[in-house]
Amino acid sequence: MIFQDRFQHQTALVTGAAQGIGKAVALRMAQEGAQVILVDRSPVVQAVLKEILDLNLRAISVQADLESFEGFEQAVSQGLESFGTIDILVNNVGGTIWAKPYDEYATSEIEKEISRSLFPTLWGCRAVLPFMINNGGGTIVNVSSVATRSVNRVPYAAAKGGVNALTQSLALEQAVNNIRVVGVAPGGTAAPERIIPRNETLQTAQEKIWYQQIVDQTINSSLMKRYGTLEEQVATILFVSSREASYITGLTIPVGGGDLG
Repeated sequence: MIFQDRFQHQTALVTGAAQGIGKAVALRMAQEGAQVILVDRSPVVQAVLKEILDLNLRAISVQADLESFEGFEQAVSQGLESFGTIDILVNNVGGTIWAKPYDEYATSEIEKEISRSLFPTLWGCRAVLPFMINNGGGTIVNVSSVATRSVNRVPYAAAKGGVNALTQSLALEQAVNNIRVVGVAPGGTAAPERIIPRNETLQTAQEKIWYQQIVDQTINSSLMKRYGTLEEQVATILFVSSREASYITGLTIPVGGGDLG
């Protein structure tokens, strides 16, 4: 469902916008009136930009590695250069790279999971805050996960637990500057197959078993016993991004069919 002009006269920066939840959020925000800054390290983001421009809507794309602060500074700088403002930041980058029991992780893999699913959100908040403070306010939406309670992805769970803590602490700190910080924690979500996989190596037979254990646990933890849809995740992210949620801050809302994470 499209809410006409809900984000009119606002600019939103959406990360991980090349596919999945990020792409769906960016498209919906553009359709609801926002100027959208699409950010992803993959060139696939250019195809999403074309979809939006073909609808005669306003957007730009930025290719940047958001696991570094410099990458996020680049995205913010190009967004401000094009539109002059960033009213909404949706920190969506992240995702499980490996799926296996914690004792099977190499130390380098643990570091990579944290770099992928915690640092882009830390850097995003830090990069956009100076502008939002000087501009009199803004909204930051951090996409977390109900997988803070999950099997076979402890490093990812730790990263998303960090996102939840960041959301609470930053909301407390920045309310005085009229900046809302809200989290949304998706549960298992049915989405098209990723164009660029998070882990480019083929799963072994054992890794497929471990991944199926994640799927089974995710469904069993949901009261509704199913995966959610992209539309169900996007609806909550857009709501908390909008002025309709002006009295909501410091919370992470689970969207997992009753799984609270």
